[in-house]
Amino acid sequence: MSDLERITARRSELDALAEELAKQLQEVQAEREELLVAERVLNRLAEQDRAETKAAEAAAPVKVQVAGRAVLLIPHRGEVGDEAVLPADYRRILAIVRTAGGAVQVKAVGEELGLEVGVRGKLEPLRAKMTKLADRGRLHKRPDGKFTARL
Repeated sequence: MSDLERITARRSELDALAEELAKQLQEVQAEREELLVAERVLNRLAEQDRAETKAAEAAAPVKVQVAGRAVLLIPHRGEVGDEAVLPADYRRILAIVRTAGGAVQVKAVGEELGLEVGVRGKLEPLRAKMTKLADRGRLHKRPDGKFTARL
């Protein structure tokens, strides 16, 4: 084999290798573009998730320390109109008063919640919650001690 034939054969090998590498480079570039698009989508989703989490945290009931105990702050009706920010037991109380259709006593709400209404003192925490809801404008406390729903 002459020098010229060896050079031609080597050039042919290198051309084939260059063609294969160019094909691999195209595949790599296509995959990089796909990854770039996926990264953008994930960043947008993460940003939306952060915004939703921040909004949920802002709407969640705030816990504060009172006399060394953590208690929930119940927002005033005008501050946050959505009842979703209230703890579940407060939402249940509101639902019971609304379904009653009129003035309701604390005892009736306690019965609906399954509390022992015959035991003295079992209704006082419920009365305090209902009074707190009335103070925050979510219920109306009548002079006779009954509660009605605010519209």
